[in-house]
Amino acid sequence: MITLRQLNSGDRVALVAPASSFPVEELAAGVAELARLGLEAVYDESIFDQDRFVAGSPAVRAQAIQKAWADPSIGALVAMRGGYGSAQVLPLLDPGLARRSRKALIGYSDITAILSFYHQQGLTAIHGPMIDRRISKGPMAYDESSFRRVVMSAEPAGELRPAALEVLRPGRATGTLLGGTITQLVSSLGTPWAFAAEPGCVLFLEDIGERPYRIHRMLTQLAQAGLVSRASGIVFGEFPGCDEPGGDPSIRDVLRDFTAGFVGPVLFGFPSGHTAGATWTLPFGVRAEVVGSASPSVIIIEAAVS
Repeated sequence: MITLRQLNSGDRVALVAPASSFPVEELAAGVAELARLGLEAVYDESIFDQDRFVAGSPAVRAQAIQKAWADPSIGALVAMRGGYGSAQVLPLLDPGLARRSRKALIGYSDITAILSFYHQQGLTAIHGPMIDRRISKGPMAYDESSFRRVVMSAEPAGELRPAALEVLRPGRATGTLLGGTITQLVSSLGTPWAFAAEPGCVLFLEDIGERPYRIHRMLTQLAQAGLVSRASGIVFGEFPGCDEPGGDPSIRDVLRDFTAGFVGPVLFGFPSGHTAGATWTLPFGVRAEVVGSASPSVIIIEAAVS
């Protein structure tokens, strides 16, 4: 894998809107928080474009991304928010430019489509906080430590041990960490940008606001596409708002049942992507170890940036 450029204090960061439009008031707060981290936020005026439920036309959104990739003064890109629309820009992105620039586009949710595009191009990727309601709200809404360890350090992030992490199936496994929001992974199947899980990988899977049967349906599709059986370990996110109304069944129980025959370790509750509290940053495309023991954790063995 090609590692991304390390972000350093003083670097310029381009804010982009590959998916839905965003509340304007989130922008200034996000710029201020990035400044506290030592990063200078810049953006193209097209970021304010709106076209129904997306932030401007696919061409406008793709152009902003590629302009930032091509600008030597830019160190990385951060998505304003998810929502919908990232898949629309994929046919318009220049894979060669992405590889040459080695610049992260940090995000999650709908941005999963672009993170998978990075993996398809042989690049590592960053599943991390966006501006809207995350970076804009400060460390109460995103985990500053994992952000710095993954994006602003050329050393492997090491052991990540969130307090509420649970073991659904015990064991240990090592593999390339891949994944993202299940809805986006499933919607990519059958396209030229289909999510691809290499044999022995560690899958990170998360989502929000989907009833248990819908999560089960999407997991079944991933399994029938042959992706789940390739994994050596699975790490599930928090899945906020995914319990059945009334609490029965809970999403935790559904995930435990779904993975009952899985041969490797399975963890639940890793707070990356959609979370009830601060969202943690995870690097994709690097080797990681899943520890399903009395002290469960995810250990990042390789650095995503250099």
